[in-house]
Amino acid sequence: MATKILPRKKFTLEYIIRSSPAILFEFVSQPDSLAQWFSDVCDAQDDIFIFGWGAEFQRARQVDLIEEESVKYHWEHGNKEEYFSFKVYKSEIANDTILEITDFADAKEVKEQTFLWDKQVEDLKHAIGA
Repeated sequence: MATKILPRKKFTLEYIIRSSPAILFEFVSQPDSLAQWFSDVCDAQDDIFIFGWGAEFQRARQVDLIEEESVKYHWEHGNKEEYFSFKVYKSEIANDTILEITDFADAKEVKEQTFLWDKQVEDLKHAIGA
């Protein structure tokens, strides 16, 4: 009997960040800034970013970049259709700076993955001073 592999679920989270869009965008697109909140270390060569957590390292390609607006990464060993991305914009009503994160996870792990993003965004706010 063949095992059916369920597709992973795409999900999007939004956070209000007390920062200018330009500063926030630097924190989601530049290696030195990413290392302050997203991973323990981060290095980049051209469009390849190497993220490190403890003794574990993963490579991701920066596949799309719209300066001061959005950046998209694809894990080197991930599913071809999957990515994680950051979009920075101002809300129309309150004029807040919004960070929109899109990611993929197994359906039963979305809640856990959301909790992880919540924690990382708290680290981001601390790094920015927001």
